[in-house]
Amino acid sequence: MSARILVLGDHNPEYSTHRELDAVLDRLRERGLTASWHATDAGALPLHDALWIAPGSPYRDEPAVLAAIGAARREGTPLLGTCGGFQFAALELGRALAGVPDPRHAESDPDAPAPFIAPLDCRVDGARRTVTPTPGTRLAQLLGTAPFEGLFFCGYAPSAAAEDALERAGIPVTARAQGIGAVALELPGHPFFLATLFHPQAGTLAGAPLSPLIEAFADAALDRAQVAA
Repeated sequence: MSARILVLGDHNPEYSTHRELDAVLDRLRERGLTASWHATDAGALPLHDALWIAPGSPYRDEPAVLAAIGAARREGTPLLGTCGGFQFAALELGRALAGVPDPRHAESDPDAPAPFIAPLDCRVDGARRTVTPTPGTRLAQLLGTAPFEGLFFCGYAPSAAAEDALERAGIPVTARAQGIGAVALELPGHPFFLATLFHPQAGTLAGAPLSPLIEAFADAALDRAQVAA
């Protein structure tokens, strides 16, 4: 049984995070999975069994990204979001489940008075920060509860008010990082809905094993394909 993994994002080989993601896709193809990119402004998504929302915001078509995340949430399609994918997953969940009527992202709406995704005090580009998973979450089951060093390329994260709104809606913040705040979330009850501000694909180009987070995402895609068969 194979599975189709679709990466939604605006591919740019100049981004090291995209080259690392390409290396992940090569590994998945070696295992017989189908894995391909789809630009955010390329129209309707091809059929897929799992969706990876790629890093690289601002996206060329932000409403399309939010719509794809919403569809995956409603339909039970496995979803992994990284960096910008984490930020936009938080936006979609904030609007749909946390009752925030118009959550804004400060990168695309810098004049928003109280952005849901707010600027960090200092950008973190190509640096590692200590990430502490939240015990009892799926992320902690996959990565363990011990702090680890995560790679970041970001200047935005959920505000404190956004964190509070998400958690009150039953959407746990599953990891926090030194000097950043919330850096991972998940959707309980969903087959697989995880998003991280750090990059789990980091190191793949250098031959590192796939992160357990990516392995679990691939397994969820296979499970989804089997159910759909």
